[in-house]
Amino acid sequence: MTTEAVKRKLTAILSADAKGYSRLIRDDEVSTIRALTAYSGTITNLVEHYRGPVVDTPSDNILA
Repeated sequence: MTTEAVKRKLTAILSADAKGYSRLIRDDEVSTIRALTAYSGTITNLVEHYRGPVVDTPSDNILA
């Protein structure tokens, strides 16, 4: 019986969603979009700093 080394890679998946997005948009669309854009940029910078890809950013969600 031969033993072969198995290469493994640790992977983390991040899916973040804004709680109450519909209500926030309804109450103050401009401020909500401004805040989400800022938060999305911060999260994207952190993910990229740790060499992770941002896969998608639909509306109020980020998948990395």
